[in-house]
Amino acid sequence: MTAGYQVLPEFRIVQHKRDIQLLHALKKFFGCGVVRQNHDDRYELRIRKLDTLTKIIVPFFKKYDLHTKKRLDFIKFSKIIRLMNEGKHLNKEGVKAIIQIAKQMNTGKKPKAEKIEQELGG
Repeated sequence: MTAGYQVLPEFRIVQHKRDIQLLHALKKFFGCGVVRQNHDDRYELRIRKLDTLTKIIVPFFKKYDLHTKKRLDFIKFSKIIRLMNEGKHLNKEGVKAIIQIAKQMNTGKKPKAEKIEQELGG
């Protein structure tokens, strides 16, 4: 947190509660993560540990490419993981670079990221 902010990467798969067994099967398959309630009747498999993301999750999805619109988000996610492994998240410029990538991921506005970007002089 030498840049004043902590970067926490997170890989999540969300499913309706009727499909919770899929999340538990994925947790067992990958050997990591936490299955928890996401919101109302949705549950998620959440994986946060950088080492696990680097050694298990990113290589798996590079080998078995996604064939959905999430593919582009995963490519961006992989770039963030690479930057973190290079220690870029530990300085102001690196945090700003990570925010620029994260703002392009998924849908919707990212008010927290935009606030941090402004505070860092972005």
